[in-house]
Amino acid sequence: MAECELSDKKCIPCAGGVPPLKGEELRTIHEQLGADWNLVEDHHIDKEYVFDDFLGALKFTNKVGEIAENEGHHPDIYLAWGKVKLTLWTHKIDGLTESDFIFAAKADTVYP
Repeated sequence: MAECELSDKKCIPCAGGVPPLKGEELRTIHEQLGADWNLVEDHHIDKEYVFDDFLGALKFTNKVGEIAENEGHHPDIYLAWGKVKLTLWTHKIDGLTESDFIFAAKADTVYP
């Protein structure tokens, strides 16, 4: 059976007490996202999306907000004219879990 695409998976709420992804496991899941997601100090991931205007950026932000509510996993969102930056990590463990990468992949699916 083929492995499910990240964007097809469901974010799993973290109750804490689990270690953040590290080493080869972290690198492997990061590679599934593509080069435009930055892995920062093995602690969080971020990506900047570019738009032609503020309205396009706002519409994307609202779609990301809907995903966040549906998944129960919430990114930091920076909205400005012509750009949106998402930053993801799991606050309860102060590091990255699979859900951060699942959410990132889902956000990519709604980028026009």
